[in-house]
Amino acid sequence: MASGKICSLAARDVRFPTSLEQHGSDAMHTDPDYSAAYVIIETDSGLKGFGLTFTVGRGTEIVVCAVDALRPLVLGKSLQEITSDFRAFYRQLTSDGQMRWLGPEKGVIHLATAALLNAVWDLWARTEGKPVWKLLVDMDPQQLVSCIDFRYISDALTEEEALDILQKSQKDKQQRVEQMLREGYPAYTTSCGWLGYTDQTLTQLCSEALAEGWSAFKVKVGADLDDDIRRCRLIRQMIGPEKRLMIDANQRWDVEQAVAWVTRLAEFQPLWIEEPTSPDDILGHAHISKALAPLGIGVASGEQCHNRVMFKQFLQASALQFVQIDSCRVGSINENLAILLMAHKFNVPVCPHAGGVGLCELVQHLILFDYVCVSTSLDKRMCEYVDHLHEHFKNPTIIKNAHYMPPMAPGFSSEMLESSVDKHTFPHGEVWRSIHQL
Repeated sequence: MASGKICSLAARDVRFPTSLEQHGSDAMHTDPDYSAAYVIIETDSGLKGFGLTFTVGRGTEIVVCAVDALRPLVLGKSLQEITSDFRAFYRQLTSDGQMRWLGPEKGVIHLATAALLNAVWDLWARTEGKPVWKLLVDMDPQQLVSCIDFRYISDALTEEEALDILQKSQKDKQQRVEQMLREGYPAYTTSCGWLGYTDQTLTQLCSEALAEGWSAFKVKVGADLDDDIRRCRLIRQMIGPEKRLMIDANQRWDVEQAVAWVTRLAEFQPLWIEEPTSPDDILGHAHISKALAPLGIGVASGEQCHNRVMFKQFLQASALQFVQIDSCRVGSINENLAILLMAHKFNVPVCPHAGGVGLCELVQHLILFDYVCVSTSLDKRMCEYVDHLHEHFKNPTIIKNAHYMPPMAPGFSSEMLESSVDKHTFPHGEVWRSIHQL
């Protein structure tokens, strides 16, 4: 591992005006501008790491301020110092005696923490000359476990249990790596199902997706029941009965309203309803799960789940049938390692969401690691893909036959093109100056 201490940390407010064409629109976020608090760390030996956390426009500047507040906890540390006791570094970031009051481990401060940790993992993988997923796959089980903070979750997953899961999955690991390199990891698309799209746009994009080989589609719902029935019928008729359909309400409903609404949509055979109610309402999700089980409809959530502790409770309460990890909210890889292992222990498939700038680039590393080293199964597992903004990344996601192909460039696939960052920095970048002059 190369020497050198982190001597520089920069955070940028990067926003893309996706609201102009309703990309990313849903029942609760009607005008999202896909954005990122973008972090660049540099060592005194000249190495750089790039990280980000996803936002939807206004408020990104607050996350950038939180990154700046965490700066003293990062500057001056060497990569060797961090990675030799990653658990301690993670806890230092999340347990500062004063700043933890702003969380702890949730909200804006946790988004900022994730952006920093993403940059550290990117730096580490670049130093080793490996993509992050391969860095993880090549780590021995004890080293992986040492990255996880088991505080608050040991009643659901002990360090010994985590080590046992990882050790058992070592068998045939290289065969699974080779399989992923050949075939990739199965994906589903949301790109044709945004709520703000017209029926004409939905039909056109769905036809194009079918021609490209997609077999699983997610549609945004929740604003108007009649519209949802019409749009779900339209897409089900287009994709036929054999392909998968998922629906996503983005937290729009109360608990009983969710049960009633989804029951009306049951004729379209959705595999799951995503975020049917408040992302904090664990018992509400459990009630919805129980009510919809006879209809064969599962509940998925996790996009806005605060941390590993909430995931623990969702799993303990049988409140989720599909776990959706987030690559830039729950403390990045360190926390997601714990969530992947808990999901495996509770036998709940992981189907990450990735609807946002950079999320596909990040989460592909986690799903590859999960298959190779944790779940060892693809049953009921697939990862969201959204076909927006990949052109702004140095190493964009590669999709082939509706599968994520493993990235091979060293790092976390998180480095954005410098020209894109400059043009989209808010509010003085070229793109935003042009919009404000309209």
